[in-house]
Amino acid sequence: MRVAKTLLAAAALLASLSAPAADLMEVWRAAGQNDPEATRAQAQAGQAAPRREQARALWRPGVEVTGSAGLTTASSSMTGAGFSAPGFGQSTGVWFGTSIDSGRASQWTLGLRQPLINGERRARSAQLEQAAEAAELEARLTRQNLMLHTSQRYFAAVLAARRLSLLQSQSRAVQRMLVEARDRFRVGDAPVTDIHEAEARAQALQAQVLEADNALQLALTTLRESSGLPGLQLPLAPPSAADAPLPPAPLEQVREQALADHPGLALLQARVAVAEAEVRSLGAAASASLDLVAQASRQHLTGSGDYGQASNDARQQMIGLQWRLPLYTGGWRDARQQEAVQAVEQARAELDQARLQISQQSRSAWLSLNTAPARLAALQAGLQAARARLAATRLGRSVGDRTTLDLLNAENDSTAAELALMQGRIEVLQQSLGLEALLGRLDESSLARVNARLALNPDL
Repeated sequence: MRVAKTLLAAAALLASLSAPAADLMEVWRAAGQNDPEATRAQAQAGQAAPRREQARALWRPGVEVTGSAGLTTASSSMTGAGFSAPGFGQSTGVWFGTSIDSGRASQWTLGLRQPLINGERRARSAQLEQAAEAAELEARLTRQNLMLHTSQRYFAAVLAARRLSLLQSQSRAVQRMLVEARDRFRVGDAPVTDIHEAEARAQALQAQVLEADNALQLALTTLRESSGLPGLQLPLAPPSAADAPLPPAPLEQVREQALADHPGLALLQARVAVAEAEVRSLGAAASASLDLVAQASRQHLTGSGDYGQASNDARQQMIGLQWRLPLYTGGWRDARQQEAVQAVEQARAELDQARLQISQQSRSAWLSLNTAPARLAALQAGLQAARARLAATRLGRSVGDRTTLDLLNAENDSTAAELALMQGRIEVLQQSLGLEALLGRLDESSLARVNARLALNPDL
């Protein structure tokens, strides 16, 4: 039953060959709108502008208003005061007293503060600028990774479809050999071992076809979900026999450019700068600051007390400079600064480690692309040899010089050689995209160059 289902799927696959192949650019454009990584990159990029605005806002004036109202009890006493008023003359040693029990109190204050000299704010502003740059670099890196992931998912589906097609073709060939072996055994022209060998290979291939079909469905589902194209169907455009892309420059130049332009390294450098700015900010928190301040306030008390009805009203306006020097924070600032220093060391170590990795990856990618033409030529020659061997083995078996097992092995070798060539072409294209990413150049034009190397009318 499962074999019949698989054969029906194969028939549907063959029927779809007349349809135009979906290519890499079509899938990428959809993924760029629907993949969660695309949303993540957009959100990361969107953090840059607010961080820069925060950096500028640190040097703008701050305005604050406070107010309070409630019940209050108040009393005041003053002795030894001087007093004079028209009609009362002048008195000394005067006592004044006020008293309010359970009266009403209200107060408001409007204040403005403009920073003039502040080392901590200067460091915080630089830190926010670096954080904004880091957000843009992180978004760029995420978008590059999305391009790589999209191409990997696309080519995984292409390779899975090719493997299924080849295994189905091989399975049909083995089924024909099994029928022929049985016919020849009945007339005494072949041993019974030919039937056993053909049956064993046919059953093994049926299992491989089922596994390959499952792998294809999984690859297609992953591609559909990431691209937001639920109706995406086969065929997908596979790599053509075009010449392999070559490295864009000599090895050392590529390696140096990767170390200079890789967005991941730039992101780690920005994080080092953010961590260093944090250390400077904590150090500057102990320095003096100078602000321009302006304030207007009013305090009003009403009620009755020991001396009858009373009402106190106080108003104040002030503009001037305020100087501030923190002296002691209980040890918090020193401990926090020590933590920040260690965070800088960690960020620098991560940057050094990433530089080593990028250097190794760029060297490996360059060497792989540099040898790609020779590798693909060897795989092509291997496929031609496997096909020639298969044709010779078929002829030899028909005249009795080759056994059924020889033919089964030749069929298997031909299928493996064809699949190896397809996989080799895919690996070369992915390596070219990987090198573009290492150089910080991976964009839609890079995908378009790879897309131009695909066979838009594939012969699956």
